[in-house]
Amino acid sequence: MPSSALQLAPDERARTVEQLQAQIRAMQATGLGTRTLPTRPELAPLLPGGALKAGVAYAVPDSLTLAMLLMAGPSAAGGWCAVIGVPDFGVEAAAGFGVDLDRLVLVPQPGEHWLAVAAQIADVLPVVLLRPPARAAAGDTARLASRLRQRGSTLLVLGPWAQAEATLEVRTTAWTGIGTGSGYLAGRDVTVTVTSREIRAAHPVRIRDDRWCIEQAATRLEAV
Repeated sequence: MPSSALQLAPDERARTVEQLQAQIRAMQATGLGTRTLPTRPELAPLLPGGALKAGVAYAVPDSLTLAMLLMAGPSAAGGWCAVIGVPDFGVEAAAGFGVDLDRLVLVPQPGEHWLAVAAQIADVLPVVLLRPPARAAAGDTARLASRLRQRGSTLLVLGPWAQAEATLEVRTTAWTGIGTGSGYLAGRDVTVTVTSREIRAAHPVRIRDDRWCIEQAATRLEAV
């Protein structure tokens, strides 16, 4: 190490290291395999690099709504999307978030060969949303990860995923718009915890596209 670097104060050395790390990340971002997809602005702070990356997988273990939001950016920009293994996928809700239904492929019941189905569809479509019915073997997920890199497709997984670039989990949620016992749910504020190779942080995200009558919501809850 140069003698000038040794003479820096500890806080100055820390800043210098951070600057060098930022320069390295910027240079890495210009390489192959780091193409990004259009991403909704409110989701950019959640994602490493500020956008969805092509050729990788993201895990969204507990929120179909968040997965729809992640799909919405690429879909609204003209990209085709597929949804595999999600028979309860709400197309009206997806359209409300900005997913183009004219460029949406649904495979509600892929059967026991669900992983092969996901790999085949990822060969031709840029965004695939998958709900695995079982945990995949490490070798199978590694092979699918290689295929994603080759094709430049992005996989969104409703569940844990060993090869995930980042895992986005909804931790807290609060509804807004409720009056004195009646009215409409205008939206909700959620806090999303992001875990990745680069960051681990919690970010608040405001969702304003859910509009449910409070009376209807109460009826649904009672019926469950």
